[in-house]
Amino acid sequence: MDPVIVVGAGPVGLALALALARHSVPTVVLDEGPGKDEQRAARTVILRDDTAALMERLTGHSFGDQETGARWGGWRSLRRKQLMRELTFSDEVPAPLHVAQHVLTGALRAAIAEERLVKVAVESKLDSLEQDAGGLTAHTRGPKDTWWRGSYLVGCDGPRSTVRKLLDIRFPGRTAVERHAVAALRTELPRPGEALLHRMPPWRHGGAEVTGRPLSGGVWRLDWLLPPRGELVTPDALVVRIRETLAGWCGGSTPPYELLDTGVHTVHHRLARRWRVGRAFLAGDAAHLLGALGTQGLDEGLRDVDNLAWKLALTWHHGAQDALLDSYQAERRAGVAARLRAADQSLPILRGGGGLRSYVPGSARGHDMLLTDGHVGRGPLGAPRSYAESPLAPPPSESEVAVGTEPGAPVADVPVTAPDGSFVQLRDRLGLGPLLVVLVAPGTVVWERRHWVTAGVMPRLAAAVTALPHPAELLVAESYPGAPAHSVLLIRPDGHLVTALGGVRPSELYTAAEAALGGAAPKRRADRAETTEKAESTAVASRPTTQ
Repeated sequence: MDPVIVVGAGPVGLALALALARHSVPTVVLDEGPGKDEQRAARTVILRDDTAALMERLTGHSFGDQETGARWGGWRSLRRKQLMRELTFSDEVPAPLHVAQHVLTGALRAAIAEERLVKVAVESKLDSLEQDAGGLTAHTRGPKDTWWRGSYLVGCDGPRSTVRKLLDIRFPGRTAVERHAVAALRTELPRPGEALLHRMPPWRHGGAEVTGRPLSGGVWRLDWLLPPRGELVTPDALVVRIRETLAGWCGGSTPPYELLDTGVHTVHHRLARRWRVGRAFLAGDAAHLLGALGTQGLDEGLRDVDNLAWKLALTWHHGAQDALLDSYQAERRAGVAARLRAADQSLPILRGGGGLRSYVPGSARGHDMLLTDGHVGRGPLGAPRSYAESPLAPPPSESEVAVGTEPGAPVADVPVTAPDGSFVQLRDRLGLGPLLVVLVAPGTVVWERRHWVTAGVMPRLAAAVTALPHPAELLVAESYPGAPAHSVLLIRPDGHLVTALGGVRPSELYTAAEAALGGAAPKRRADRAETTEKAESTAVASRPTTQ
């Protein structure tokens, strides 16, 4: 079968190619540039816990050390001279990862260089696209004009997406929602490793808001919110802002600093009308733009990757499954639209200028909480979206049990025992196959796997997992937040919970798995009936429990 064509070699396009390779799907990445990324210290990205884990899985690289990035130790929010909010990050409150974008794309390119299933075609600019019943044909121009044949195509080619234009998809929204002056500099500030947001700072050129976020190697990125009228940011004016801000944070005197890079960052809010046209899809900035109030567009682009990769892979290997492919737009577009609505509703309150503020004035602490949610990845502005209303959601079942994760939401990262007996984190097993099944069995951690793999409910559950419509990996967890003993969790490859069942329920587990995979099972119904019957009849009465 023809490879998947990925248009665009930014973080989203490169991540998608690697994610598809993990599912044994070949890709061709069309890179308009020369295959190298400009090193800009002021161009950085912030990844939440789930997207940072995805990047580390795909690249095999652990970010957050002195060379690659920074995981913040805490967060402070100030208003004038008053401390409004303070957070200390921990396992329960994971720290965001702050990394220069060229470092992230460099790690992705290094991983792709070792991946035989990914081909990168540099200096290849897409200029035409045709679809037919069997696939797509794309033409690129560059040093050599080339025709490419693919099974599917994904446009990850940014805000001015050529793919989106060729598909004639509208991209409505708002222009210049926010503007920020940006500086990257190396200096020493009080409380190193701790990000801060300062609203209405008490110095002359502080502006309405300034944010300081640490990077690796003693580097900081500072962002000043600019007035909406398009203030001109001259080099001299920016130096004044830098000196006054550093002095304000350091007790009145400006510490020594090395200015590394500057820029102006303009935030737009846009959402493509459609994310799929036949065999072509949009992802990342080609599909959506957001970023006001501390939200992060790359986060959402990487969640697009996580959502789409396994669905494309399943279809690539097993044939057309339109319900599964359609669910990509249904889930991801709804999630991004909700975040854009939350930002658009909050902007008049937080930035003033009438609007909702006339009716819902709120309080300084309430405003600060909204901003903190956006910056640290919580609440409607920042937290990963749930797919509770997904077309892939299974029908209600009396066997469902309540756990600490709602169906459709991302699962917690807990230690699990893998089939080979090794102890790993649950997130390390994501993206390797269609489904995960996790049995919550307290006490198993103190025994070797060979002692409990044939005990209690394990044989019956193993038979039920074997009967599922696609291969699934069976894992065992000592505990899971809010889950009673012998709960069985069914998890999608992108880490979202399908359902949690009380005990081994082969029929309900099969139904939920079939729904999560688009309702299309490659096995015959007769096979299903036979294997389910075997699972139900597995003798367990004479076996010891796993308590």
